[in-house]
Amino acid sequence: MSTATAHDAPATARTGLVTRNGRHRLSAGAVLTDGGVLAARQLRKTLRRPTYIIFSFVQPVIFVLLFRYIFGGAIDTGATSYVNFLMPGIIVQTAIFGALVTGLGLTEDLSSGVVDRLRSLPIARSAVLIGRTAADLVVNVFTLLVMTVVGLLVGFRPTQPAWQLGAAFLLVLAFSYVFSWISAWIGLSVRNPETAQSAGFIWVFPLTFASSAFVPTSTMPGPVRAFAEHNPVTLVVNAVRGLTIGAPPPGRPTVQALIWLAGLLLIFVPLAVRAFRRA
Repeated sequence: MSTATAHDAPATARTGLVTRNGRHRLSAGAVLTDGGVLAARQLRKTLRRPTYIIFSFVQPVIFVLLFRYIFGGAIDTGATSYVNFLMPGIIVQTAIFGALVTGLGLTEDLSSGVVDRLRSLPIARSAVLIGRTAADLVVNVFTLLVMTVVGLLVGFRPTQPAWQLGAAFLLVLAFSYVFSWISAWIGLSVRNPETAQSAGFIWVFPLTFASSAFVPTSTMPGPVRAFAEHNPVTLVVNAVRGLTIGAPPPGRPTVQALIWLAGLLLIFVPLAVRAFRRA
């Protein structure tokens, strides 16, 4: 109720901006404010679903245990222990799986009529997407913290300075945020929750498993290896490995990963906003 009341005032009264073609164009500050309100709404909604929170932590923990104690003994990672090799990959995989929630959640809001109610308010269309992706980013912060603790419990031992560990954490969050926008575009394009879930896993699985997340790319056949070594997941995983355990050196993969993420963000933010307007 309070959210709707805060936005019932005319847009020009809130922003003082000009009107073009009969429609109000909000300032960047107003868009961010609206996005913050909607992010808080989504976080309150998430906190009212404790079962969802629990299961969002259970799945990545199962992956850790499977690869650490079942598959790990069969994978040769040279001088690096497999648990140190594995955990950066699992953390990045957890981030990309968490990003899938964005598209699924938007399709659920479309189906339930929430989006129609939001459109009746004088807010920027992009604020809905900004709020949703920001809320999912906050959830991913806590998920990644849990995964880091689990990794330490099963033997993960970072060796690099604290500032590099912090940089690795921020890189994974940036990766998660960018892929939330990709997920948003896919979800708004298909518009159906069941289809959005299936479509999400179709593109995520090749990216995560045909990468350096779980095995060295040197063990892959030629064409698969070529794809894996230029895969943005591989670049982020290698950068996180370099920033946490020092191998490979983090400089080049970090720069390449940031270039990939910036390019994807520039492409998929406009696509997601356009899909939202047409949905």
